[in-house]
Amino acid sequence: MLLILLSPDAYLWLLALALTALTLALWLCRRRLRRGWLRWGLAVLLSVFWCVFIYGSFIGVSQLEIRHVEFASEDLPAAFDGYRIVQFSDAHVPTYTGWRRELLRQAVDSINAQHGDLIVFTGDLQNKEPTEIEPFCSELSRLKAKDGVYSVLGNHDYAMYLDVDLYQQARNLEATVDCETRAGWHVLINQRHKIRRGGDSIYIAGMENDGEGRFPQLGDLVCTLHGLSRESFVVMLEHDPTSWRRKILPHSHCQLTLSGHTHGGQFSLFGWSPASLRCHEYAGLYYMGDRAINVSTGLSGVIPFRFGVPPEIVVITLRKK
Repeated sequence: MLLILLSPDAYLWLLALALTALTLALWLCRRRLRRGWLRWGLAVLLSVFWCVFIYGSFIGVSQLEIRHVEFASEDLPAAFDGYRIVQFSDAHVPTYTGWRRELLRQAVDSINAQHGDLIVFTGDLQNKEPTEIEPFCSELSRLKAKDGVYSVLGNHDYAMYLDVDLYQQARNLEATVDCETRAGWHVLINQRHKIRRGGDSIYIAGMENDGEGRFPQLGDLVCTLHGLSRESFVVMLEHDPTSWRRKILPHSHCQLTLSGHTHGGQFSLFGWSPASLRCHEYAGLYYMGDRAINVSTGLSGVIPFRFGVPPEIVVITLRKK
């Protein structure tokens, strides 16, 4: 709950104040630390913290990367061999304030520059309420692809973290969906859409957020895939990757799932991320037999900080196996 009560920059100020307090405390207590190596060790450690903080807050957040992956399947219709899907996730656009506003513009330009056949967004457009994303609708509407832009809702998009009644929750959700729709996006709420190439077709399906614990558990797999045959090639959009093992793998035939949610932990050191403590699949492409899930580390976050986990756009090329 604390993560949505303050503005994005407020968290950076709090962290900076905490580091300043530690620095002053070390300076004041330096004479009480009788061992020289202990004083120097703490000073070096504190210096590392400051470097990580400054880099992650001002450099790491701007190091946008384009990650290319391929997914091959025997079920893919031949007409879709080479089909390109551009995925982005966890935009948290209210965090793009001040000098970071330019980073969102650059991200939109980079997504369009991939010339994907399809653009998909896998959830978390807002931080806490739909009024935050209104100023960004025109920027988001610049996203264009041959077969359109499709999206699903993330846990933050439900505005469930605010202390409001069920009626206001429904109104907030309606406003969020309306903003995405006005931007020209197709919001999939336990729905699917057929994409054709000549006589062949694939399906883009979108399930509501289906998380664990305190996260919304609203995904309806039966409704989402209603009427699809086992022979259909399905790309499933689901914000929370934990749903892949719990629901999508055992109860569907979806060949490829695209998710986000984890942000890759927004911090990684020597290949280790705290996100690995919570999720089996938290960053990158993972296989289970001939089926796969790609988890995007996202563009942004409630806290504007990235160290070792740069913001990313993912270009997925489908191949006929």
